[in-house]
Amino acid sequence: MQIRLPLPRLGLIRRLREWVMGSGESDTATFVLYDRTLLWLTFGLAAVGFIMVTSASMPIGQRLGEDPFLFAKRDALYLGLSLAIAMITLRIPMEIWQRYSNIMLLIALLMLVIVLVVGSSVNGASRWIALGPLRIQPAELSKLALFCYLSSYLVRKVDEVRNNFWGFCKPMGVMVVLAVLLLAQPDLGTVVVLFVTTLGLLFLAGAKLWQFLAIIGSGIFAVVLLIIAEPYRMRRVTSFWNPWADPFGSGYQLTQSLMAFGRGELWGQGLGNSVQKLEYLPEAHTDFIFSILGEELGYIGVVLALLMVFFVAFRAMSIGRRALECDQRFSGFLACAIGIWFSFQALVNVGAAAGMLPTKGLTLPLISYGGSSLLIMSTALTLLLRIDFETRLAKAQAVVRGSR
Repeated sequence: MQIRLPLPRLGLIRRLREWVMGSGESDTATFVLYDRTLLWLTFGLAAVGFIMVTSASMPIGQRLGEDPFLFAKRDALYLGLSLAIAMITLRIPMEIWQRYSNIMLLIALLMLVIVLVVGSSVNGASRWIALGPLRIQPAELSKLALFCYLSSYLVRKVDEVRNNFWGFCKPMGVMVVLAVLLLAQPDLGTVVVLFVTTLGLLFLAGAKLWQFLAIIGSGIFAVVLLIIAEPYRMRRVTSFWNPWADPFGSGYQLTQSLMAFGRGELWGQGLGNSVQKLEYLPEAHTDFIFSILGEELGYIGVVLALLMVFFVAFRAMSIGRRALECDQRFSGFLACAIGIWFSFQALVNVGAAAGMLPTKGLTLPLISYGGSSLLIMSTALTLLLRIDFETRLAKAQAVVRGSR
């Protein structure tokens, strides 16, 4: 027996789908000047993050402040600030970001110096500047500032990067200066993100392969030296190879994380029913929130969250490609940098939680608890919406001129 919906309802469903996805042949969809798919994915990840932070932080919130919703309230505050900043960011043309990219980089460098002098220390790392109830992490700002600077540099010097080794080394030199300040905190995870994203951006700009091989070789050598130089880094590397060799010592975090994934199975234990978040798993609401997600929502929840992350990165690279095709080179390079940054940071966080990579202390974008990370990453994704808006507007204007 076949059931057919009435035609008006079919039309309503089609219009609703077009409104959500921002595609179709209707008049309302044709003139959409922003990427609805990216917008809904961003809201979806932020909603998942708020729910998981609320669930994972209840035990530690109760212990620290006798309020199970302590971190949920803070996360809601940061979400509200992110939305306010996003509304402002949407109104700023990309030309302004390009013009003041050098100043942004200088501000980031200054803040990285300040945090070494007056920064507050947590777990032996001096990474935060306290401003009343808020704590700012300059390392997060340094990511966005460096990628804006690199995009502006490539607009001006792309031929030099492609044909001259010195042109290739200049942006790497700027990255090294940031890396030195970050390692003084210490923060090796952010340095790795900056290094990989910078290399990816230079590759997209057309730099020669032998230059990459030389820099990658030097980078691997430097990271190995940094790991050997610090005993705690060496313990992290060796423990992820076989965490069960010392399950109550160097492998404690990873064994608890793996047990969380194991308990989740296919459908999970149910939202709020995690056992590992009862302070068995340290940093359950920050670095290892993906483990709690796996325990409570199971394999299905893990796959859906990873698909959302993948499609955000995919949309970022697509927006960058379209901007480059429209000769909006700064916007195109910046969109690609955001896509590489978002996907690689998510990869490192998930890899560390699943025992495939050493623990690096990087947040899962939009999901982990962390005010600075949430503010900067939401600003970066808002920049993607602005880039897409300007690209679509340029194409629409070209069509109008062509029809006259």
